[in-house]
Amino acid sequence: MPHPLFDKHRATLDGALQAIATRGYWSPYPEIASGKIYGETANADAKAAFEASLNKPFDLDQPGTTGRVGKETSPYGFALGITYPKPDIGKLIAASKAAMPAWRKAGVDARAGVCLEILARINKQSFAIAYAAMHTTGQGFMMAFQAAGPHAQDRGLEAVAFAYSEMSRTPKTARWEKPAGRGDPIKLDKTYTIVPRGIGLVIGVSTFPTWNGYPAMFADLATGNPVIVKPHPAAILPLALTVKIARETLKEAGFDPNLVLLAADDPEAPIAKELATRPEVALIDYTGGPGFADWLARNATQATLFAEKAGVNTVVIDSTSDGKGMLQNLAFSLSLYSGQMCTTPKTLFVPKDGIETEAGHQSFDDVARGLAIAIDKLLGDPARAVEILGCIQNPATLARVDGAAREGQVVRASAALEHPSFAGARVQTPLLVKVDVARDKVYTEETFGPVAYIVPTASTADSLSRAMGTAKAKGAITAALYSTDAAVIDQAVDAAADAGVSLSVNLTGGIYVNQSAAFSDYHATGCNPAANASLTDAAFVAPRFHVAQSRVPVAA
Repeated sequence: MPHPLFDKHRATLDGALQAIATRGYWSPYPEIASGKIYGETANADAKAAFEASLNKPFDLDQPGTTGRVGKETSPYGFALGITYPKPDIGKLIAASKAAMPAWRKAGVDARAGVCLEILARINKQSFAIAYAAMHTTGQGFMMAFQAAGPHAQDRGLEAVAFAYSEMSRTPKTARWEKPAGRGDPIKLDKTYTIVPRGIGLVIGVSTFPTWNGYPAMFADLATGNPVIVKPHPAAILPLALTVKIARETLKEAGFDPNLVLLAADDPEAPIAKELATRPEVALIDYTGGPGFADWLARNATQATLFAEKAGVNTVVIDSTSDGKGMLQNLAFSLSLYSGQMCTTPKTLFVPKDGIETEAGHQSFDDVARGLAIAIDKLLGDPARAVEILGCIQNPATLARVDGAAREGQVVRASAALEHPSFAGARVQTPLLVKVDVARDKVYTEETFGPVAYIVPTASTADSLSRAMGTAKAKGAITAALYSTDAAVIDQAVDAAADAGVSLSVNLTGGIYVNQSAAFSDYHATGCNPAANASLTDAAFVAPRFHVAQSRVPVAA
């Protein structure tokens, strides 16, 4: 019999399955932060709940608690003061392992139904998660609502859909008959069972804890694996809320809530390495710097690693038929969340002799100066500017900005802005630096934060070569091209595919190179050093399970 939660959410699953097949626009989770959708008091209630949670223990009943941890500080200028259960890793592992057999036996449909119910309940708490994300990541409120809420939920659902699709390719049973010449055919009844790999460990990132975490979490759960969520110590709250909702849902559905566990830690006493190298951990999902990703690859050899690391996203400007639109689009891309996105452009290549536009020839300096002016106009209203920029998540990023300013000629200086509502907020405008083409050691390294380099090249061909060469050597998740020449566009499409980077061409409207749409866009390809996996495709879910079979002769 189908599980009740599978029947309840079957229409949503069918919509997701169709969306990943057709790759068109689709989402069951509204991205508009409207009281008409989420409840007239949802925003006020969530804000009040967040404020009431400050300086208190986070209520999460799970085994193996040995004390409290938590030292989160809002980039908006105050300490959260929330503490979380400090885990005994051995007991956490044991509880996770014990929860696994019944979850495996529940079957594909039941697991999908429970995952969809968890996502539905998370969606209802989108405002609460938005405030949690805002005050841990530093995102502006609307971005926090969308990216940590519905857009992250979309990515989680996408993972469930891919997992369901891959697991459903194999029938549960089959009658096998082989002709035997003169005698009766040989008949076997075969049974096929989805077997999960083991405990999944999700190591969170400080900037997009749910957007990057949900695909891994739900891919693991859907394929039968329990999950231990290890948040970044600077951004625990969004994932703690998620874990709490998941545990409540699992318990009400008749499953062991220890299928989802939180493993929080402090910066001074990290536990990720100990967790990652436990023999029971079979799957690790990590988003963050390449140093720790490389450590995981070398040391957590018992597990399959899915890692998204650093990269250098590039823009090649050849020509344009909408110079104003191009500059406005790029200005927003560089400013959004102060460049703290893995999809933000970092290096812009422009021919030293300039480009052709609808308004005539523009010199390199014209383009650079025009981009600086476009950023100034975009951020001219301080109230609007702070919502676009958000806050700097890590204070170390500010030192990085100061260092980048010394690498070339400053086209647009970075400056601190005062937030009208939060006196201690770390708000910083983008820095734009002209760097000589010979200084490739500067512009082919990721400078995380509100920093972009603009580089004069010998030609568009030189620009493309450098952009795609950087993607191959250092990694990239996004690339952008502006050109009115069909031959240049064709060349760029081929070069981007070869470099394993997603290419956006001539974006001048309300879609930006930073954005990645669930069910349609593949986030990263796994084909260059920026990531070894894609969010989300079949290869992201298939390694999380095996198929075991039994066969029995059919009685005559």
